[in-house]
Amino acid sequence: MVGAPDGLEDMREAIAGCRICRDAPLRGLDHRLPHEPRPVAVISTKARILIAGQAPGLKVHESGIPFNDASGDRLREWLRVDRNTFYDRDRFAIVPMGFCFPGYDAKGSDLPPRRECAPRWRSPVIAAMPQIELVLVIGQYAQAWHLGSERRGSVTETVQAWREILFANRSPAILPLPHPSWRNTGWIRRNPWFEEELLPALRARITMLVN
Repeated sequence: MVGAPDGLEDMREAIAGCRICRDAPLRGLDHRLPHEPRPVAVISTKARILIAGQAPGLKVHESGIPFNDASGDRLREWLRVDRNTFYDRDRFAIVPMGFCFPGYDAKGSDLPPRRECAPRWRSPVIAAMPQIELVLVIGQYAQAWHLGSERRGSVTETVQAWREILFANRSPAILPLPHPSWRNTGWIRRNPWFEEELLPALRARITMLVN
């Protein structure tokens, strides 16, 4: 993911040094991030595809590499790209709604993305990448931000409307996806149209944009 300077180095350094979820949490200091922040994002002046996810999990937090876990393996399988292609900054930008691992809830599940991150970073980061042609919005938080009122009542309903969303007259194009977590294996089985109809269209679009 290390490449030649491309005009975004100042923004990358600012993101890497961001500590607002620890030092200035929106809900007060009692709700600060309980561990040292480690922002994870890949921004690019050349990538034509933006992956807009939720927030890093623990394994990503530990490695500093986005989607460096089982969810990433499944996402790469959906896209039908190998790791080298996926981590080529000239092909994919990866900007989650929250840059840092948010921690776990009482049941051991990942907490939602931190509320501080998107208001501070999302608009300037997106504006810095005008060359993006396709945004893959993964999960409810990314879908809510990127689709606004076009988002349906649930992730399932939003993803079911993928044709209408993808072929809307907008730039960049947007394609909603469920989270590639292995916890969603049952969802995929209950919604065979996802693999039969959406994935072939997704792969065709990815092939066109990465080559």
